Amino acid sequence: MFNAEKVKNECVQWIRDFFENNGKGCNAVVGISGGKDSSIVAALCVEALGKDRVIGVLMPNGEQADIDMAKLLVEHLGIRHFIVNIKEAFDGIVNAMPFELSEQSRVNLAPRIRMSTLYAVSQSHNGRVANTCNLSEDWVGYSTRYGDSVGDFSPCSMLTVDEMKQIGRLIGLPSVLVDKVPSDGLCGKSDEDNLGFTYAELDRYIRTGEIDDLEHKALIDRKHDMNLFKLQLMPAFDPKL
Repeated sequence: MFNAEKVKNECVQWIRDFFENNGKGCNAVVGISGGKDSSIVAALCVEALGKDRVIGVLMPNGEQADIDMAKLLVEHLGIRHFIVNIKEAFDGIVNAMPFELSEQSRVNLAPRIRMSTLYAVSQSHNGRVANTCNLSEDWVGYSTRYGDSVGDFSPCSMLTVDEMKQIGRLIGLPSVLVDKVPSDGLCGKSDEDNLGFTYAELDRYIRTGEIDDLEHKALIDRKHDMNLFKLQLMPAFDPKL
């Protein structure tokens, strides 16, 4: 049985320990999308460090339909925040290419620009960048390599979507943020539409090994195997000198 309060308290202490050992006095820099994951990570950082040491960064690519959710979060937590519109940077790279980018390249370009933006904010404000991924997404590679898949510390990458939601409710986040239908914010579809199965199925399979739909099991296993490289260190040749 998942004990949300116990895990939340342990995670808060883990964040404090990380900053004590890897940036005493530094700020947590969190990319705020308006979804549950970035909301929960930001809230955990506020509990661990205090709101004065948490910086939210909102990064629309032109117009963002749900940016009001991101603004709601930073107002709810009372944290300092910056809005950095990445559209000019995105368009500049696309237009500078001597060929037409593939659709997947275009989709992944924005999160990679956002991560560069977060590190620019972090280095200018004595920060450490928070990774906001969860275990469910990481399990099937639902993140962008060198985009939202990275960071300096990762409070929630070992928690499933359901476990994240339980913690979000426990720490008192507005339900509209915790229960918002997750979407990638890139192609206009929900996560579950893109994945081909529900997070409830995935979470149950991760934690128990049980799943009813064998086609979905095969799909999850295939995605997991194909995307393990995203979670591993870059391979390096060792000459054994």
